[in-house]
Amino acid sequence: MLVPNDDRFFDLFERQAVVLKKASAHLLNTFESFEDVKNKCHKMKNYEHQGDEITHDIYQLLNKSFVTPIEPEDISRLAKVLDDILDHIDDTSSKMYFYGITEADHYMVDLAKLIDSQANEIEDVIKEMRNFKNIEMIEEKCIEINRLENLADEILGNALRELFLSDDAKKIIKNKDIYETLEIATDKCEEVANVLFDLAIKHS
Repeated sequence: MLVPNDDRFFDLFERQAVVLKKASAHLLNTFESFEDVKNKCHKMKNYEHQGDEITHDIYQLLNKSFVTPIEPEDISRLAKVLDDILDHIDDTSSKMYFYGITEADHYMVDLAKLIDSQANEIEDVIKEMRNFKNIEMIEEKCIEINRLENLADEILGNALRELFLSDDAKKIIKNKDIYETLEIATDKCEEVANVLFDLAIKHS
């Protein structure tokens, strides 16, 4: 049986945050240096698989644990949303390749930058999960993650308005899907921030 201060959940969440940070940085690099996309997509898939393995480990540990350091439903919720972010980042990367996109436009780059910034904030907050002592820092970073998501909404709106001026139906379909997948990733980052802030309040 686990005791409430068992560190294994925190270790796994920190590992997941590191993978997320690497994946978001890789996505941004792919968009800013749009070459050798096939191999970059393959590398992204590896990050997604790493994330899946960590998520599986979290659920396995949860199923074996009688006592957990935080509520089981919070552990499950956080694990799921972190995995969702990685899935959408990987999905974006795959779509760029399979759609035959030849370059990332500035809207895609801007959205990728926001995801990368959110991932950095998420990693910082997850490191605080072991004690939840620095509530002010957690609140500030969660607010910043939410602010970045609001910026993503604005970018998506601008991107779609410009896109719909085009007469190229294929371009509209492809780019709209990519923009929206990126924006959903920012939504999932906001969900993570909400979970983490709720946990901080519970354990402060």
